[in-house]
Amino acid sequence: MARTGLAIWCNVSFEAGAAEILRAGTAKHQFTFANGDNASLALASADIALGQPDPEAVMASSRLQWVHITSAGYTRYDNDEFRNALQSRGAMFTNSSHVYDEPCAQHVLAMMLALARQLPQSYETQRTDKSWPGGERRANSYLLNGQTVLLLGYGAIGRRLVELLAPFKMNIIAVRRNAQDAAGVKVITEAALNEVLPLADHVVNILPDNSSTMRFVNAQRLSLCKRGALLYNVGRGTTVDQEALMRALETGHIGAAYLDVTDLEPLLPSHPLWNAPNCFITPHTAGGHKGEQERLVRHFLDNLAAFENDTPLQDRVI
Repeated sequence: MARTGLAIWCNVSFEAGAAEILRAGTAKHQFTFANGDNASLALASADIALGQPDPEAVMASSRLQWVHITSAGYTRYDNDEFRNALQSRGAMFTNSSHVYDEPCAQHVLAMMLALARQLPQSYETQRTDKSWPGGERRANSYLLNGQTVLLLGYGAIGRRLVELLAPFKMNIIAVRRNAQDAAGVKVITEAALNEVLPLADHVVNILPDNSSTMRFVNAQRLSLCKRGALLYNVGRGTTVDQEALMRALETGHIGAAYLDVTDLEPLLPSHPLWNAPNCFITPHTAGGHKGEQERLVRHFLDNLAAFENDTPLQDRVI
C-alpha cells in the first residue's frame, strides 16, 4: 500500500510551470512552502524535505525521513556528523545528479571540440584584426580520436561524459576511491594518479568541494601533466590551485584551461584569471539548461513515487 498524507517541506520557489507540476504531483500529501521565520519550525514537523534545508535543522529533526536537494553538489551535508545523524534514524538523503549529468557532460564535450577545432581562436580573430590565418588554424586543429582523457572523479557526470566520448574512441582513465574498472574506462585510485597524469591529453576535474579535495589540482600535479595538456573544471573552484594554474598557463605547460567554476564566485572583474593565456571561463553555467526547473521537479516526483512504495530512490547518497 503506497504511503499518502506525508508532510512535505520545500524552500525552493519554482517558476510557475514547474510549481504547477509539483502541486499536482504532491496532491495526496501535505505540501508546505517554507520561508523566513517559519522554515525551521515547519521542517521539524515534516516527513520529507525538498530544496536546500539547513543541515543543523535536518539533524535536529527526529521526524524527517528523507531529504532531497535540488543540486548535484552537497558540500554542506558532506560530513560525518550529518551522515551519522541520518543513518542513526534510518533517514535517506538524495541529490539531483540525474538532472545535471547530461548538461555538464555536454558542456565539457563542447569545450573539448571547440579547442580541438580552434573555435575560440577564430572567434578572437573575427572580433579583432579579422585576418585569415587558415594555414595556421588548420595546422593547429586536431582530432580527439585516440587521445587520452583523465577524469578526476567518476560520478554521474563522468559516466555520461564517457558515453558521449565513445564515438571518438578515446583512452579514458578515471580516478575514484574504489578502483573497479567500468566498461571502456580504466579506474584507478588517487595513489596511482601521478603515474597517469603524464599520459593525459585532457584532464577533466569533476571533484566536489570537501576537505580531501581542497587544491587537489596543485602545482606539483600540474607539473606532472604532459606539456600542452588541457584542463577542464566543472567540479568546484576550490579543488584547483588557481595561482599554480595561472603560472602553468603562462609558461605554456598547460595548453589551455576551461573553467566553469572558480574560487571565489563570481570571479572579480580584476582577477588575473580573466586575462590568463588560453583560459576560457563560463559563469558556473555547465548544469544550466532550458526546462531545468521542470526536470528538477519531475526527478523529485519520480523519487517520491519510489519513496511512497518503498522502492530504491535515484541519486541516493545516504
